[in-house]
Amino acid sequence: IDKKIKVQAVLDSAKRVALNHETLPSVCCYTLLNCSNAVNCATISDDATMLAVGMANSRVRVWSLVPQKLRAMKTADQLLDIDLESDDVMHRILDDRSAETTRTLLGHYGPVYQVSFSPDKTLLLSCSEDCTIRLWSLLLWSCVVAYKGSYHPVYDVKFSLHGYYFATASRDRTARLWATDNYQSLRLFSGHFSDVDCCQFHPNSNYIATGSSDRTVRLWDCVTGEQVRLMTGHKGEILTLCFSNEGRVLASAGNDCNVLLWDIAHGHLVAMLTGHKGPIYTITFSRDSTILATGSHDCKIMLWDYSKLLEDLSLDDMNVHNPTVMNNSSKYLLRAFGTKNSPVIHLFFSRRNIMFCVCSFNSPQSN
Repeated sequence: IDKKIKVQAVLDSAKRVALNHETLPSVCCYTLLNCSNAVNCATISDDATMLAVGMANSRVRVWSLVPQKLRAMKTADQLLDIDLESDDVMHRILDDRSAETTRTLLGHYGPVYQVSFSPDKTLLLSCSEDCTIRLWSLLLWSCVVAYKGSYHPVYDVKFSLHGYYFATASRDRTARLWATDNYQSLRLFSGHFSDVDCCQFHPNSNYIATGSSDRTVRLWDCVTGEQVRLMTGHKGEILTLCFSNEGRVLASAGNDCNVLLWDIAHGHLVAMLTGHKGPIYTITFSRDSTILATGSHDCKIMLWDYSKLLEDLSLDDMNVHNPTVMNNSSKYLLRAFGTKNSPVIHLFFSRRNIMFCVCSFNSPQSN
């Protein structure tokens, strides 16, 4: 990773705002217009400089969220004159004349269901109904690898927090672990009884959580490929998963409009948060794990007091044989934001604890 990226990450973290029930996050909302219900997914890079969107028309669109436009790599002849040992080599190899505000990536033959940036922003993964996962170079702005591990649509793809490895979830009832330099999957996680709709890496990247239409959440060991936790409690398809930053709690949500929190140490349900009136598409924790944010098809964002919930739970003192399930949602709801006919498809906390929201505007006529 470029040294400047590492330095910028440290500087951003130093300016992080401490959030609590009195200091709520600032919210920056990006709304996608004139898309005629064609947006399936969205994600924001870790440094909040790029937005990628997967479309129903098989395209992937990438936007720059900062004044610096999206540049392509220089030609082979121009690269010969560059000192590869210089500290800013990643900037020298890019051609300012090719800079554009947005880029379109073409290659899939079906709707794109999920996209994921690599930690260093040089690569982007996408998965599609065409049964492939594609790896895109954000220096060349073209597809460099097409992975074909299944004969069924792939619903989710996630890069590991450390890069190189990534996970996928598919309609063939399996999840898989991959490496970017290997055409074949490294691990096959089999055990769900229906479509696997979402997956998420644990912060230590040693485990992968999966959510399925069979209404279960499962935790898998990346080394052995074995299932280590089975969590039941949802009443509908599970659409999104998110680990707390310390890795102790897993949040899951989906079509039943409820957010369930699980103690990973024992696999117990410890809390249920209710309030949304539509399927929940996205969950995220603030960088300091004090606030939990949820976004839904009901065009609302809800902020929950996760730090207070954690205090009330006292996970270390919990009776593991008969755990208490917190379900007093109103006690922990800090704020609810509404959008105008715009379902929330992605939430993200930046390194400075600013919350970014991506919505897709649905005009009343299209409904």
